Amino acid sequence: MRQLCYGVAATLDGFIAGPNGEYDWIVRDPTIDFAAMFAPYDTLLMGRGTYQVASAEGKSWDSFGQRWFIVSTTLKPEDHPKVTILSSGVAQAVAALKAQPGKGIWLFGGGILFRSLLDAGLVDMVEVSLMPVMIGSGIPLLPKGKRCPLKLTESTALPSGILMLKYAIER
Repeated sequence: MRQLCYGVAATLDGFIAGPNGEYDWIVRDPTIDFAAMFAPYDTLLMGRGTYQVASAEGKSWDSFGQRWFIVSTTLKPEDHPKVTILSSGVAQAVAALKAQPGKGIWLFGGGILFRSLLDAGLVDMVEVSLMPVMIGSGIPLLPKGKRCPLKLTESTALPSGILMLKYAIER
């Protein structure tokens, strides 16, 4: 069974975006090797909001060779031919993806999608890049829902003050 990992940047006070969705607080660290970060995954999953932010920045959806799945009820597949749009049955589609052979699946950003997949028992790992900043308010790392115990599996402190934390979901 393939593993689903939630990867996200968060502030020290627990937010993944500012009150208006801003992410200008994310610290850029030149020591982060994004190719190595993406290497364990052949499938990337994200919600519409995260996809639109990344698209506005001109991200190339095939630069690391992964298949991209976007969860959205408003995007039209014909307008986004390089990605697969999931508009319904998301938990079932993700469960089917996990059952396919291949590398890991990386859920990128998006607390609401994370919460729904976590509550469905589909998330296996959480990787938080904890930024050395507090913003006071914004979009929380995790919307309200069930309690979820974690086990720390790895931690790395970067020169910029970012803490890279990896947790396994305890079942």
